[in-house]
Amino acid sequence: MSARFAGKVAIVTGAASGIGLATAMRFGSEGASVVIADLNGDAAIAAAGRLEGQGASATFGLACDVASEAAVEACVAATIARFGRLDVVVNNAGMMLFKPLEDFTGADWTKVLGVDLLGAVHFTRQAFLHMSGGAIVNVSSVHAERTTPLVAPYAAAKAAVLSLTRSTAIEGRAKGIRCNAVLPGAVDTPMLWENPNVKSGIETIDKNDVGRPEDIAAAIAYLASDDALFVTGAALQVDGGRLGKL
Repeated sequence: MSARFAGKVAIVTGAASGIGLATAMRFGSEGASVVIADLNGDAAIAAAGRLEGQGASATFGLACDVASEAAVEACVAATIARFGRLDVVVNNAGMMLFKPLEDFTGADWTKVLGVDLLGAVHFTRQAFLHMSGGAIVNVSSVHAERTTPLVAPYAAAKAAVLSLTRSTAIEGRAKGIRCNAVLPGAVDTPMLWENPNVKSGIETIDKNDVGRPEDIAAAIAYLASDDALFVTGAALQVDGGRLGKL
């Protein structure tokens, strides 16, 4: 594996499992120092141990509720205190609730938007305040383009993440900060198989349309790397062609 991220420091949110963990491992394998930020602090610490066991140069895990602006600020402060810099932020943390649209309360919307949209907003603000160049990658979803019943707040949040990505790319240019988004499709994670829509058959999944977390991690790593120096404001579908035939 190349060392595209040698000397670089990356924060990956929601990185104790799934796409986030695969992304953290990819960065670690390419020479980055990696901060695993996750709501579950114990799981984050355990994941950091896995990275170290696979030869990552430096890593640590910490609890971070991305919906809390104070927690995000503390995460970035801890990163800079530990490593002296910040070069990459991957806004991956996400959650879903499943209800008919009329059953979603204001509290439900606030909860989902807090994680799926405002988490990225909070980390973007901190990146603008503390990064000198570098890259932000936002993990959106194919639900930003085409969606299914019972997930209105999630789909709305992921669509908003694409708009945030464009704004960040525009305003980040003067700071040397690029920002892009990936739109994963069906990925082999517990979030997919525990999805009530999948279990009930409302959403059918062709096994040929299911990707691996590592597939998404590879796209994220590309967008975060200097290989994508002339790419900003982009929304990259990483779904095996699923969206094109929905």
